[in-house]
Amino acid sequence: MHKATKLVFFALIAMLLFAVRPSFSAPATPNEKEKDKVLRRLDDAAKNFHSTEADFEFDTIQTDPIYDKDVQKGTVYYERKGAAFQMAAHISEINGKPAPKVYTYSNGVFRLFESVINQVTTYSKLNKYESYLMLGFGASGKDIEQKWDVTYLASETLDSIKVAKLELVPKDPEIRKSLPKVTVWIDPERGVSLKQIFDEGPGQYRVSVYFNIKVNQPLPADAFTLKTSKQTVYVNR
Repeated sequence: MHKATKLVFFALIAMLLFAVRPSFSAPATPNEKEKDKVLRRLDDAAKNFHSTEADFEFDTIQTDPIYDKDVQKGTVYYERKGAAFQMAAHISEINGKPAPKVYTYSNGVFRLFESVINQVTTYSKLNKYESYLMLGFGASGKDIEQKWDVTYLASETLDSIKVAKLELVPKDPEIRKSLPKVTVWIDPERGVSLKQIFDEGPGQYRVSVYFNIKVNQPLPADAFTLKTSKQTVYVNR
């Protein structure tokens, strides 16, 4: 995957929720039973889910061949209306410096708007990842069990919230090449994720942390709008 395309892919996919049903061919183990409880609670949460707003920090970490770390901060928005889904990540700073960027997914199209250079880039080749991006905040257990092999690891507490810690491996071998494994800390009552660690292979991983999470509250009118002008340059990749 092209480096720029990969960055967009992970910026968008970093908002996933995941799970899978236990096998019916053998008796369920205690962890399988707990996993199934989490999935069914996600089913219930999804029925009442409409929108989410949250602040985030995305840390991209490289340990090999030399240590390097990039930190992005901003706000994410999700909205579901029936089968329709859209999301946006508004990045406000990178490594402590202002760096306004907006990633959006809406109507089946991925876009990146960089206001500093006044450019919108459309990533048409990422369409194959649509079903994964649609498994964002508010996804049901039934929706997401089709895409991931999941292991229940533990019940933990983050920010005074009881969460389920799950380990996930993509079933799609093409996805697995770029994303071998994900660990997620999920609040099954609200159907939202508080923390995710994306294993991108030897020597690199990403940590996503969400806070100030607001569920089913009105979103800003311009949450999914790119503030372009007549001088904006448009690029397709």
